[in-house]
Amino acid sequence: MPDSQHTLYYCLSGIFSILLLATLLIFTLKKCYPQRDWLELQQRITSWWVIICLFSVAILSPKWLGLTFFGFISFLALKEYLTLAPTRRSDSIPLLWLYAAIPVQYVWTGMSWYGMFIIFIPVYVFLFLPTRMVLVGDTKGFLHSASVMHWGMMTSVFALSHVAYLLTLPNADGRSGALLVIFLVALTELNDISQYLWGKSLGKIKITPKVSPNKTLAGLIGGVLTTTFLAAVFGPLLTQMNWTHSLIAGALIGISGFCGDVVMSAIKRDFGVKDSGKLLPGHGGILDRLDSLIYTAPLFFHFYYYFYM
Repeated sequence: MPDSQHTLYYCLSGIFSILLLATLLIFTLKKCYPQRDWLELQQRITSWWVIICLFSVAILSPKWLGLTFFGFISFLALKEYLTLAPTRRSDSIPLLWLYAAIPVQYVWTGMSWYGMFIIFIPVYVFLFLPTRMVLVGDTKGFLHSASVMHWGMMTSVFALSHVAYLLTLPNADGRSGALLVIFLVALTELNDISQYLWGKSLGKIKITPKVSPNKTLAGLIGGVLTTTFLAAVFGPLLTQMNWTHSLIAGALIGISGFCGDVVMSAIKRDFGVKDSGKLLPGHGGILDRLDSLIYTAPLFFHFYYYFYM
């Protein structure tokens, strides 16, 4: 078995061990403090079990099945977004074209056709969508509707497809694309957690009080430093990146993860909702769980692609 395969199994085993420890911890807390409400925390951990199990299956499966999984995630994210976004009744046909573009984007990903992957949505879908909308003949709210739909494609499909593309990168130096995905996703989630913990413990100065009141300067700095440190430790072990590039990647993920979080929070406030959905009990909707990844995925992908491909 290749070294990368061993490393992949070790990583997944470590993730499941942490999740098992969290499950035992919540079980103990419920026994010791039955008077307290542990429902939300219990729901979060249960949702994490589902997420991690599905993610592990996708990572360990053949490439086509893994890409299908990420394509389905993009479909769910776009559907959730369009459920919240105000669109016109006359946009029904253009909306169908949006969904039709998802498998096409992931076909380019599966083919490792970087040139078409990188321009299909930002160029071709961007130009085709308003042209198709013109044929409907409804000009009221035209620009707003086109903007809403294109933003949805860029976030839920184009940005997230960068995670899937990492799976297809050629194995070099004994490292697999699956390890890159684990590195990116794990650091993105740990960045969210560490920013929350640092903000709760030391945070007083709020950064975006009108958008996300819980975001503090201490949380941002502590989260970025923690993520950068973890990246420096795990980057050389899981990827081809050296120590210096791992540090930069960690800082990039920490800062961009924060940006993704607050940007999606602003969108949800514009829609007048707290959570994007109820698909994941304890977490909200799928966009609530992917908000940071929408920013970290393309930025980390292109950073890695530039230096190592």
